[in-house]
Amino acid sequence: MEKRRISICLGSSCFARGNNANRAVVKEFLAERGLDAEVTFTGQLCENMCNKGPVIRIDDQVYEEVNLSLLHKILEEEFAC
Repeated sequence: MEKRRISICLGSSCFARGNNANRAVVKEFLAERGLDAEVTFTGQLCENMCNKGPVIRIDDQVYEEVNLSLLHKILEEEFAC
């Protein structure tokens, strides 16, 4: 089975607009659910979507304007356990 992938934009715009906090939430979510071994979590220098940030990509799905409450919803839906 292929590992799931989460990529979070760490470009200056996305980072300043919330992906710094989002990064910590994703790491905590994966650890709490024991998904560390099943999911590759990386940072991306820039998704070139600065006006739509913060941007997070899960597999081939791109999520735009991801705030903390939206992030929790996205993670729960993507990784329903």
